[in-house]
Amino acid sequence: MSADRLRRAALVAALPLLFGACTQEEWLTDMKQQPSVGPWQIATFDTATAEKTPSRGNPAGSVPVTGVALTSWQVSYQPLPQVIDSMSGLQNPTAADARSLENGQKLYQINCAVCHGDLGDGKGGLAQLNPAYAFAPSLLTESARGRTDGYLFGMLRNGRGLMPSANRIPEAMRWDVVNYVRGLQGRFPVATGPVGFPGQTGTALPGHSVVGPTVPAAFRKPSTSGMTPKAASSESHGESHEAPAKTEGGHNGGHQ
Repeated sequence: MSADRLRRAALVAALPLLFGACTQEEWLTDMKQQPSVGPWQIATFDTATAEKTPSRGNPAGSVPVTGVALTSWQVSYQPLPQVIDSMSGLQNPTAADARSLENGQKLYQINCAVCHGDLGDGKGGLAQLNPAYAFAPSLLTESARGRTDGYLFGMLRNGRGLMPSANRIPEAMRWDVVNYVRGLQGRFPVATGPVGFPGQTGTALPGHSVVGPTVPAAFRKPSTSGMTPKAASSESHGESHEAPAKTEGGHNGGHQ
């Protein structure tokens, strides 16, 4: 065998090994099939290390398509009094209707009641467990009543002092919490107390986030008004499906 033919044979033999060592994600790099990692997806194609690799969150400083009241470059997320004071002028865009107050109660019970209490009086579960934990102030004082909705929103957004940020609550839903706190302060009639028990699901929990990164776009079915229906095809796979013509005698043509 000549040297040229020997090289060709070696190349052909190596091709399966060459392509077999590559995954689809590694060698298909056109725009349609190129590797990509979206928000909250695992940033690795190696299944052996996927369990140890954190998911990719939203890029720093990004906002949902619905927008935000304040971006991080306008007002930082520092839990400082002067930073929260700067949000006092924010206007509450959410009406304190039954839906908002009901959702606000659910969120308050999950995130706030353990410290501020079911009634907002600062006598939460931590204070009942140990009086030394009674550091959460009452939301029913004249000082708290005098705060603006924007200030309360800023407290939820940034946190302050020993209070952690509740920024995990979607922004639109944070206004529901503000409305519910106003209800506890006597501005609106609201229900109080737990809305469920640990581990309960369903209606005891708030609804899904309307600004989540994976919420699909709303789909609207196209209108068919004024369209002419397409005639059914008479052939499929090259065979006719039309019924044979019948004669006056009732027998199929071609069988007389």
